[in-house]
Amino acid sequence: MAVAVAAGCRCAEASAYSPPVMTADDDDSDESLMLAYRGGDAGAFDRLYGRHKGGVYRYLLRQCRNAALADELFQDVWMNLIRARAGYEVQAKFATWLYRIAHNRLMDHFRRSDSAQVSLDDETVAAVMDEPEAPRAEQPDAQAESREQAARLLVLLDALPQEQREAFLLQQEGGLSVEDIAAATGVSRETAKSRLRYAIAKLREGMRPWQ
Repeated sequence: MAVAVAAGCRCAEASAYSPPVMTADDDDSDESLMLAYRGGDAGAFDRLYGRHKGGVYRYLLRQCRNAALADELFQDVWMNLIRARAGYEVQAKFATWLYRIAHNRLMDHFRRSDSAQVSLDDETVAAVMDEPEAPRAEQPDAQAESREQAARLLVLLDALPQEQREAFLLQQEGGLSVEDIAAATGVSRETAKSRLRYAIAKLREGMRPWQ
């Protein structure tokens, strides 16, 4: 999937007018990197992509639970970022802006399909359980238990209303705050906070046998 995005980046760079190049040497923040990319620094895009590709992909995959579809949506998200780079302004965290693009692409897909499924890993399970993972050496049956927990959490998460599930995934995969989730999904802070609170409460209640 990185190949197509990189190709799209090179194509966009080659076909567009290239303003004087801004570099991000003095500031390593996401926002400065995006401004540098807007100014023509293709290397800044590579760094942003390297930082965020994993979280964005997992967010998409856990919503659609289809690797081929997640690949397609993933490509679209980054191509949309490339197309939007000329108008980028720092009005929020870069991650909020990026996940807003991802959210919008998902909503486009969901409007055409009722499917919205997820998959999970150990870190997500640990977040719901609200306790740190013990070292593997201290968990002789850790792998089997982890699979059981993940399977149970998958059922619980899949049963959540789509808005609550997305709020939880944006927090876990995007590292977004309540304010960021509100901005990414176009709702008020209180609405985002409520969705996240209800999602976590329902998940923890369902996971109570393992606590």
